[in-house]
Amino acid sequence: MDTQRRDPSHRHARPTAPTITFAGAAGTVTGSKYLIETDAATVLVDAGLYQGTKKLRLRNWERFPVEPATIDAVVLTHAHLDHCGYLPLLVADGFTGPVFCSAHTAALAGIVLPDSGHLQEEEADYANRKGFSKHHPAMPLYTEKDARAAMQSLQAIDFGRPTPLADGLTITLEPAGHILGSAIVHLDIATRGEHRRVTFSGDLGRPNHPLLRPPSPLGRADIVVIESTYGDRVHDDSAALDLLAMAIQKTVKRGGVVVIPAFAVDRTEVILAHLRTLRASGAIPRVPIYVDSPMALRALDVYRAAIASDDPEVRPELQGTDPFDDDLLEATHTVDESIELDQLRFSAIIVSASGMATGGRVLHHLKRYLPDHRATVILVGFQAQQTRGRDLIEGARQIKMLGHYIPVHADIVDLPAFSVHADRNELVAWLATADTPPETVFITHGEPAASESLQAIVSEQLGWNAVVPRYLERVRLD
Repeated sequence: MDTQRRDPSHRHARPTAPTITFAGAAGTVTGSKYLIETDAATVLVDAGLYQGTKKLRLRNWERFPVEPATIDAVVLTHAHLDHCGYLPLLVADGFTGPVFCSAHTAALAGIVLPDSGHLQEEEADYANRKGFSKHHPAMPLYTEKDARAAMQSLQAIDFGRPTPLADGLTITLEPAGHILGSAIVHLDIATRGEHRRVTFSGDLGRPNHPLLRPPSPLGRADIVVIESTYGDRVHDDSAALDLLAMAIQKTVKRGGVVVIPAFAVDRTEVILAHLRTLRASGAIPRVPIYVDSPMALRALDVYRAAIASDDPEVRPELQGTDPFDDDLLEATHTVDESIELDQLRFSAIIVSASGMATGGRVLHHLKRYLPDHRATVILVGFQAQQTRGRDLIEGARQIKMLGHYIPVHADIVDLPAFSVHADRNELVAWLATADTPPETVFITHGEPAASESLQAIVSEQLGWNAVVPRYLERVRLD
């Protein structure tokens, strides 16, 4: 660990009026962290890890804006790493308070965080053994042990139930429809005789998510902090399934393998549900589907349990079904089983993490199949700047991974409509469910073009005050 990041003398005076500091997801689509400070308490909404460019990833090693020991509580909107993956560092640096989240977020974070620590240890070890790291020795950002220690702080709370965080601060979670357990956070601030509500969208889901109910309406809010991952785009749902089927048909016809990099939590489940539907209709041929991600397989169990128990987050029409059940679905658990997938002599579909090809087992499959002109790589979600996934959709003819430059001869198919992030129109429609216009809408969690596009639409279409905050900008909430 970087000892410079852990300076116990680093202190931050409490403000006389409530403030928010945009400690992450400002000018970028990762690293969500929103620091709320009042004269009595300090709360962090989301503790996300930076992913993507090296410049952003280096922020993970920087000292946090306030001493972690002074934070009274953390609230997580959901269990994706760019919203919860920084938590082990906070705990290692002295944070000892509770971490509030929904029950499913607690369950999924219990899978995601240890896996993240383990993966970072593996990647550091691999870099040291192969000698391609600039650092000697390469070190993990945190370990599996650090992650398991952080999990002890998780406290699950019910949707719709106001929960006190600290003096004058109360939260209420409502379903966000993005992944299982994802939450919209209503933060009520009562200080100096004044009451204010700040609402955080987290990552908003889509009305047509194949597994989950749509996001809850916004309702009453004085201030809104909304994501803008797809703030400048509208998903083309009508063609997405046809294009997926067509890509698989073409690949199988020429004897190739389909590789689908997919986030382990929710994206894998969404893709498996769509593949089952396509196979049942005869739209794609009967070839094996391998799920090569231990984390995705554990998350799949959480989704199956939620569907089986008629969980209120799940679409009612799925009750009593298993939307992932398929007689050709194969679970790949061990490293040896994963390695065997790179020796396939028949057509198959490999679904493996990570979704932006930034790490994980999918890198080994890409190394094997990108040079193969018979193969196809299908990208099914947002690809951040300077990730391998983004490079592929922008036409890169070689990709550096695992210390080698790998030529790209496989077909690359970009299908962002399979993202479970709301698009521009869906974000605006959610804002329009406000009881009354909020005073300010802060637009975060998007690349600059996306955030600025959504800002313009909110200002022009809704007539609201919309702001794209800067990194570490601090704003009063009174």
